[in-house]
Amino acid sequence: MTYRNLLCGVLCLLVSLATGALVYANEVKVEDAKVFRSGDGSYRFSVTLRHADNGWEHYADRWQVVSPKGDILATRVLMHPHDHEQPFTRSMSGISIGEGISWVTIRGHDKVHGNGAGEFKINLPGK
Repeated sequence: MTYRNLLCGVLCLLVSLATGALVYANEVKVEDAKVFRSGDGSYRFSVTLRHADNGWEHYADRWQVVSPKGDILATRVLMHPHDHEQPFTRSMSGISIGEGISWVTIRGHDKVHGNGAGEFKINLPGK
C-alpha cells in the first residue's frame, strides 16, 4: 500500500465519520416533557423538541406518546417548520392512557430521519 492510498483511505474514513455525525446531529431530540393529570383522568403533555429545522423539506413534524409495549397512545402533528424557534414546546391534552401503565415514552420525528434516537421516559402522575 502506498502512502497516497493510505492517506486517501484515512480521508475517506474521516469524511464518513463526520457525515454520520452530522446526520445524527440533525435528528429531532426530545429535550423535556411534562405531564399533568386532568380531573377526568386524561393527561396533558407539554413536550420540548430541538431540531435543526431547515424549511418545509426537513423539519420536526410530530411527537408521540408511546406505551411501554410500544403502542402509540397519541400523536401531536406539527404543521410547519420552526426554523427560528429552537427549542420549541407544544402541548396536547385529552390523552387517555389505560390502566396498568405507570410511565410512557415521548419520541420525536422529523421528515428526513424519521424517529429520533433519543426518547424521553416520563412517569405518569396518579399511577
